[in-house]
Amino acid sequence: MIQVAGGVVWNPAYGVVVVSQPNATWSLPKGHVEEGESHLGAAIREIKEETGIPMDKLKLISKIGTYERARIPFDPTDPPEMRSITLYLFKTTAKNLKPEDPINKEARWVPISEVTPLLTHPKDKEFFETLMASGKFERL
Repeated sequence: MIQVAGGVVWNPAYGVVVVSQPNATWSLPKGHVEEGESHLGAAIREIKEETGIPMDKLKLISKIGTYERARIPFDPTDPPEMRSITLYLFKTTAKNLKPEDPINKEARWVPISEVTPLLTHPKDKEFFETLMASGKFERL
């Protein structure tokens, strides 16, 4: 199973960062955990690559959890690929989003209430809804 890590990045003034994928889908910033890399290290690296938010502007709040889902294929003929996704909650004061990754060209701030409808994968939606129900945002 492919190991993936990423995060829910929250700025109280702007909302949560959501990123576009090359196959016209939307997700939270995340990506593959490289060999020898920790899940947290991969999450921070992927957030920086997909949003342009510098590492020193991310404050780790907590590990949210891990879930499994199939990758949304870029091409319908791609074989299915199962992923184990570990997400962390970060708070930031960063405002500007400028993705460094040429594959993920757009990142946007989305009000918390609009994140779930924008996310493409049903498992991502379900996971974010669980986070919202936990009340973590209200305590930050």
